[in-house]
Amino acid sequence: MASVVAVKTEKRSASDSQDADSNAKKRRKLLPSLKTKRAPELVLVIGTGVSSAVAPQVPALRSWKGLIQALLDAANDFDLLEEEESRRFQKHMQDDKNLVHVAHDLIQKLSPRTGNVRSTFFKDCLYEVFDDLECKMEHAGKHLLRSVLQLMESGALVLTTNFDNLLEIYAAHQGTKLESLDLTDEKKVLEWAQEKRRLSVLHIHGVYTNPRGIVLHPAGYQNVLRNTEVMREIQKLYETKSFVFLGCGRTVDDTTFQALFLEAVKHKSDLEHFMLVRREDVGEFKKLRDNMLDKGIKVISYGDEYGDLPEYFERLANEICNRDVTTNGWGAEDEGCSSQNREDEQNGFNAQKNLLQG
Repeated sequence: MASVVAVKTEKRSASDSQDADSNAKKRRKLLPSLKTKRAPELVLVIGTGVSSAVAPQVPALRSWKGLIQALLDAANDFDLLEEEESRRFQKHMQDDKNLVHVAHDLIQKLSPRTGNVRSTFFKDCLYEVFDDLECKMEHAGKHLLRSVLQLMESGALVLTTNFDNLLEIYAAHQGTKLESLDLTDEKKVLEWAQEKRRLSVLHIHGVYTNPRGIVLHPAGYQNVLRNTEVMREIQKLYETKSFVFLGCGRTVDDTTFQALFLEAVKHKSDLEHFMLVRREDVGEFKKLRDNMLDKGIKVISYGDEYGDLPEYFERLANEICNRDVTTNGWGAEDEGCSSQNREDEQNGFNAQKNLLQG
């Protein structure tokens, strides 16, 4: 099922330049093998880290456990659970039981055995958890979404493991309609994989606006996994394009992601994908980098703090788009990037400003 978010267009605001503050801190250099890519060669993979940066005050966006706890709290607020049931679920959460099973049992409790999703309390709990996301988006996070949208409008594909539609909401305020896709709409997913729906965001775990498409257990993907045409087209992307993982953490260990992209792909070490991470512990960073190379993924540090990501990714997006404008084909101008750059120039946009200010 697909949904489109559309609101009245708002002009993008530009922050005051903070060159002195930006230059005071040494910034990470952009990796040549990544910054020389063209937007249509990229698939951006948006993980929990991006959503939690955009709306940090929403606990459900921070982690899988945070989402289940938020659903449990909503169920209790609506008086949908008996006291003993609530205590049992809460104990499982505290004991760190298998969260997939906890989520499955909670959803079963909130969903009567009917095919009509409108009659389930699960839908009400989902909408309560993700209520009013638009007002909870913070400024620094919007800069990150702006860079994602900039690349997307220039030809990059976007998929996400997140249930929220923050990117679609942000894009709507910029006058761009993005369609939310989930794996229940196989026809549109196939078209997305064939690059016929570039202005669509594929939510591989579903999106909260379509509760029927929310899948919290690997068995829920069986229908899609049986469609060999869809699966082959999706896997072809992993073989022919460069994936850029943003705020993904352990996405490559995710069962769904493995089924869609990794299991049938051979010679993964010959591929060239990228994962942007915070370099906190040098030893752990090196270990992750070495492990990911076997999967064809280059691990790149964007900085030492989470707040360094928006500025780093903005520079990367601008580098790729500016390169597209000047070197696309035989010097032809790329319309997506050129329109973005023209608007940025009109707004006094400075690629080297400190995005966390203003």
